[in-house]
Amino acid sequence: MSKDQQQVTALDLPPSGKLSADTKAYFDKCQEKLGMVPNVLLAYAFDEEKLKAFSTFYNELMLGDSGLSKLERELIAVVVSSVNHCYYCLAAHGAAIRQISGNPALGEQMVMNYRVADLHERQRAMLDFAVKLTETPDKIVEEDREALRQAGFSDRDIWDIAATASFFNMSNRMAAATDMQPNDDYHAMAR
Repeated sequence: MSKDQQQVTALDLPPSGKLSADTKAYFDKCQEKLGMVPNVLLAYAFDEEKLKAFSTFYNELMLGDSGLSKLERELIAVVVSSVNHCYYCLAAHGAAIRQISGNPALGEQMVMNYRVADLHERQRAMLDFAVKLTETPDKIVEEDREALRQAGFSDRDIWDIAATASFFNMSNRMAAATDMQPNDDYHAMAR
């Protein structure tokens, strides 16, 4: 484990100090694919059931079948995290946008203000909805869902937009509550 991975949160690994074989294998896979174990996973490792629940939901939302592209899901993650000023998620998912899009400027624009980014109207409608759901969820009305349908989203897509935005609102709050810091590696990715 690198130095920055050891300073994840005030929580430690399980009381036994040992990870299960499944968790070790998962972390090894992360190391192999990403060159690191994301600090968010290490933060959840104090309770392997919580880690499993978090990872399963994340992987389904971000990598599972959806009418949303992987890039669109990352755009939602960054826009929600920008509203919430989540340093961890802005660093991690800004890097993902740079990597998936091949456009380093897009990652930076999304972190600062998605409204200045060169996006399709479909993406802008999706992000406007995610922002409204983040800032004023009690103000979501049928007209908001209809605007997404008019932009070409199905009701299943609207579910995925809402689920992704909701997941990152929760993740942002957990990162803030635990002082979760991004891995240093994210800052140099795809630049």
